[in-house]
Amino acid sequence: MLNYDVIVCGAGPAGTTAAWMAAKTGLKVALIEKYPLPRHKTCGGGMPAVLGNLLPDLVPEAVVACQVNYMRHTWKFDHPILGAINPPGSEPEFKLWMVQRSVFDNALARQAAQAGADLRDGLAVKSLEIDSHGVIVRARSFKSDSGIGGGEFVAYAPYVIGADGANGITAKIANLRRERTMALAMEVEYPYNWTQDHPKDLRPDVIHLEYGAVPNGYGWIFPKEDHLNVGAGLFRPDRRDCRSDHSIRDQLQQAICQYLDFMDISYNPELIRFHGHPLPIWDGREKCHTPDGKILLAGDAAGLINPFFGDGILHAVKSGMLAAECVATNTTSSYTQRIHHEFAANFDAALQMARFYYQWPHFCYQQIVTRPTATHIAARLLYGETPFHQIAERMIGKMRGLMF
Repeated sequence: MLNYDVIVCGAGPAGTTAAWMAAKTGLKVALIEKYPLPRHKTCGGGMPAVLGNLLPDLVPEAVVACQVNYMRHTWKFDHPILGAINPPGSEPEFKLWMVQRSVFDNALARQAAQAGADLRDGLAVKSLEIDSHGVIVRARSFKSDSGIGGGEFVAYAPYVIGADGANGITAKIANLRRERTMALAMEVEYPYNWTQDHPKDLRPDVIHLEYGAVPNGYGWIFPKEDHLNVGAGLFRPDRRDCRSDHSIRDQLQQAICQYLDFMDISYNPELIRFHGHPLPIWDGREKCHTPDGKILLAGDAAGLINPFFGDGILHAVKSGMLAAECVATNTTSSYTQRIHHEFAANFDAALQMARFYYQWPHFCYQQIVTRPTATHIAARLLYGETPFHQIAERMIGKMRGLMF
């Protein structure tokens, strides 16, 4: 049996950051990823560039496909507004990064390995066994002749960080987050040649956001190096888990096709391939570690998706850093408290805004999104420069005053 100081399950942004940080402190770390890297990951891949400050060893030129300076907003594909993220005179300057998760996650995993983490990809965690001193992790490769860990991985560590996403096994085995709110997003990766004409502001420095085509959510077009990420997400489900609702899937697919039609992008409906992914939306404070402090959840596994925007990469990285720090200092019993200190006030306010906004989206589009400062404020919220809890009650109060 192999022995480590900490075993990290999942090589997404949360897990790779946790492994990198823990290895840098001198801990013996195993980083386990289910699929061989680099692997496809369904995700819009948008994030605020402030993430670069948290990961100073990351080389943006190696992972960032596009840098975005504008947002183009529409309501039912009409009434377009092209808003600048940095209007004249605004300080500091904000940018949004667009990445392909296969490239981004692989770069973070290699960074963790260079720091000393034992990277084991192609291994699916099958069980966790907790005893009085730590956790036994058993994992298997998809093919026993893969040459990765001899087909089976059995290891022991005092701590496990579960960063294996919305569908991961860690939270289930640890009996954490049993009452999750699970929203749904779908997307298409459409090959696109940027040398051709760019109708309707289709440019590498513009993201498109459509608010009227999806009830309780929005659609988007994110630019990438050689393709478009065209997607739609439902962020306020009528029930806790909407993944099995085929009518929602149909709505999201229809919205994506409408977006492609609206942008005059020709496609073959028979060949288009939709990718769906669950969104574990924040729905209030939940325990993020086991009572004994041996298993900690980070990223999507901990439900750290902003309920207003639906973004999660920056929060995943932050939670991975917190998890690694708690393990390195033997303070895992305070992990949930630290997660709540970092995210709860902001996410609770974002949830309050989401409940209001997605109930009256047309009114909010007219009164909020069309304002000249709306795009800049959205960027500030994404960066964390302006916390949601500083504006939520004031904004909702003002909107209610206009409505009633």
